[in-house]
Amino acid sequence: MDTLKIMQTAIRGRWAVAAIFLANGFLTGAWAPQIPVVLTRLEISKFTLGLLILLFGAGAVTAMTWCGHLISRHGSRTVLRWFGLIGSFGLLVVALAPNVPLAAIAMFIFGGSIGGMDVAMNANAVVVERRLSRAIMSSSHGFWSLGGFAGGALGGFAIQNYGHLAHAMVVTALAFAVIAVAVRYLIAEHRPQVTDHHKFALPGNPLVYLVGLMALLTMISEGAVLDWAALYLQQELGTDLAIAGLAYAAFSGVMAVMRFAGDGVRNRFGAVTTLRVSALVAATGMLVAGLAPWPWLAISAFAFCGFGIANMVPILFSAGGNQEGMSSGTGMSVVTTMGYSGILVAPSAIGFIAEHSSFGPIFVALSGLLVVVFLMAGLAHRAEFAPDAAPAE
Repeated sequence: MDTLKIMQTAIRGRWAVAAIFLANGFLTGAWAPQIPVVLTRLEISKFTLGLLILLFGAGAVTAMTWCGHLISRHGSRTVLRWFGLIGSFGLLVVALAPNVPLAAIAMFIFGGSIGGMDVAMNANAVVVERRLSRAIMSSSHGFWSLGGFAGGALGGFAIQNYGHLAHAMVVTALAFAVIAVAVRYLIAEHRPQVTDHHKFALPGNPLVYLVGLMALLTMISEGAVLDWAALYLQQELGTDLAIAGLAYAAFSGVMAVMRFAGDGVRNRFGAVTTLRVSALVAATGMLVAGLAPWPWLAISAFAFCGFGIANMVPILFSAGGNQEGMSSGTGMSVVTTMGYSGILVAPSAIGFIAEHSSFGPIFVALSGLLVVVFLMAGLAHRAEFAPDAAPAE
């Protein structure tokens, strides 16, 4: 009877953390159609917008570093409760910012809340996996992508018809409601594991850094679609905001479907083959998006790119966590840190370049980075040794 009760609690915890992945993706996806509004509302240049996005990344990286320490002391459930509830207000804070200085502070807070929530929800998903003795990570990230699809798809329409502030308020209310219910059913570690302090040393195996480089190149492309695809469609392909918001929605929606199917695809064809084909598909989609003369072709191309990128990052993270001669945590920390710098920091550089160029050539160049991942795919062979789902993105 006790075993049955424990299993029921674990199953509730599994769906609770899935709901928080969904809410986190929804908040992130809802931010994408708000980006063109920030540009016009604050009357700033793409360069300044790039700096604001950089602050979002800085806040996220800062919180990620701090969040790991908090989890070791208090457990993932407690930390996720606080970051989740606070994070639901992040987009609203940005939407309320009346000028650039306050927008800068708001972006740092928003990025920090999303970043801390990201680390805590992934850590809690690991707790659920251990309790259930089966993998849930890939499908959890499928829920994240599903949330991103919903946030991006509805955001452009809502902003165009009801205004950016009304949109942010509805997003906040929905996210807070989902998170407030979900945190009641999260499960906790039996005891938070406080690790001993050891002298810091970088891994000596160069292969883990090459895997990290592939994660970096992949997540630069993912971040570019999130932050700049809507502006690209609006400013360069002449579409309205409602249609422009569909670029990230299509990308994220296709990515969600592929992440739900990702474990089966990888188990059938192998990690390296899956990574190689995925990189080629993603590069093709990004190339067509950059050359597209029509908005709907660009949206379709971004969706095709999402089809490829969906399972690249989980495979690369898995390869990082299975490096020979080092603990899984050490290899994972290198690859995830390098990868997240791509999705959180690198898109700001794209804004700087776009100030003096256009987005089309930038997306074409990003397709070249994905070709590099295609050529390096064999270096991810250690992912073949991962028995379950890939680690979290």
